[in-house]
Amino acid sequence: MSFDLLGGLKGAIKEFFGFGGYKRTPEGYMSPQHLIFVSSLMAVMIALAVVLGLSMRKKDLSRKNRVIVVAAILMDALEIFKIVLLCFREHDPMNWRMNLPLFLCSIQLIALPVAALSRGRLKEAALDFVLIFGALGAVMGTYFAGQNYAAYPVFGFDNVVSGLTHAIAGFAAIYIGVSGMASLKKKNIPITFGILLFFCGAAFAANAIVDYNYMFLRRGDGTPYDIFYNLVGGNPVLYPMIVVGLFLLYITVFYLVSTPIKRKR
Repeated sequence: MSFDLLGGLKGAIKEFFGFGGYKRTPEGYMSPQHLIFVSSLMAVMIALAVVLGLSMRKKDLSRKNRVIVVAAILMDALEIFKIVLLCFREHDPMNWRMNLPLFLCSIQLIALPVAALSRGRLKEAALDFVLIFGALGAVMGTYFAGQNYAAYPVFGFDNVVSGLTHAIAGFAAIYIGVSGMASLKKKNIPITFGILLFFCGAAFAANAIVDYNYMFLRRGDGTPYDIFYNLVGGNPVLYPMIVVGLFLLYITVFYLVSTPIKRKR
C-alpha cells in the first residue's frame, strides 16, 4: 500500500510539472475551471493588496517599500525556477530564449525590482509603471491568456506559475495605489515612455533573433490583440505600430485621468 501511495504521489508530481508531457486534456480557454482558478487568484490578490495597502498608508516610504521588495523577490524567484525547470523538462538548455521577460505583463519582473530598489525620479517612474501596467497585465495574463489555457491543464505547472506571477504583478500595482506610493507626476511621463519603448525595442529585436512573439508584436495569439491584427490584415509594420501606440496612449490617459484625482485627494 505504501509503495502504491508513493508511486501515485510521484506520478502526480510528474504530471503537475508536465514531465513527459501532460496526460490530461486541457480544460480549455474560458472553461469553468479556467475562470474559477483565475478569479480565485484575482480575489486573493485584491484582498491582500487592499488590506496591506491600507495598513501601510500612513507609514513612511521605507516601510511601504518592504512589501514591494518582498513581492519583487517572490515574483522573480518563481520565474527563475520556471525557466530552469522548463530547460530540464524540455531537454533544451536554450529554452530560456522563449521565456525572456519581454511580454507586457512579464516586464514587471524587471520593473518591480527597479521600483523597489531605485531612488529619485527613476523610482517614481518605475512605481508609476507598475501601477499603470501591473493590474492590466494581471487581467490580460490570466483571463485573456488563450494561448496558455488552450495548451496546458489549468492546474498544471505552466498555468499555476503564470497565474501566480501575474497575480503578484497585479498585487503590487494595487498595493502601490492604495498605499499612496505612486507619484503620477506628469514630468515622469517621458521616463515611463522610455521604460516601455526600451522593452518594446528589445522584444522586437528578440522576435527577429529567436523567431518568437514577445509583446505580441507579431500576432495576437488568441489575445484581444487579434482584433488589431485582423484589422490590418497582419501587416508586419502597421500591426506592431498600433500595439506600441496603444501602450503609449494608455500611459498618457492614465496619467491625465489620475493626476487630477490625486491632487484633489
